[in-house]
Amino acid sequence: MGLDAVKAALPEYAKDIKLNLGSTIGTSTLTPLQAWGTALACAVAARNPVVLREIAAEAATQLKPEAIEAAKGAATIMAMNNVYYRAKHLIGDEQYASMPARLRMQIIARPGVEKADFELWCLAVSAITGCGVCLESHEKTLRGTGFTREQVHEGLRIAAVVHAAAVALDAEAALS
Repeated sequence: MGLDAVKAALPEYAKDIKLNLGSTIGTSTLTPLQAWGTALACAVAARNPVVLREIAAEAATQLKPEAIEAAKGAATIMAMNNVYYRAKHLIGDEQYASMPARLRMQIIARPGVEKADFELWCLAVSAITGCGVCLESHEKTLRGTGFTREQVHEGLRIAAVVHAAAVALDAEAALS
């Protein structure tokens, strides 16, 4: 169950991902809360049922219920924000920048965990979805709270590996 089940499900061509799963999450320099919250938020964003189910199962042994809800909340609020802010940016018309979003985002103000941890999870999800505006904003906020570049980097590494595992398992499911 957990990471071991994800690793066991990965095909041989994804051996690097299998090896990286354990090293990025299991030996991260982030706190367990930060690492497992990042992994869970990224598993939600990656949308593969096996990756999500197994990472959620192991995260449940590492995180309190409010942190689990916050990680899932980070993934879902960024699913909305990444589409919205990336689209406004890509359109390239500066007048859109002055238009208010008028989208509810209350979880950002009261995430249920330390604000910096929630920001890390939002940054990692934004890396998966490719929203440069959100990446810049969350990285700036994290650095302002005292996070080091190394800590931000750890979050990005976890996002990359969780997403890659989801891609490999999605490919295998589609081809079988």
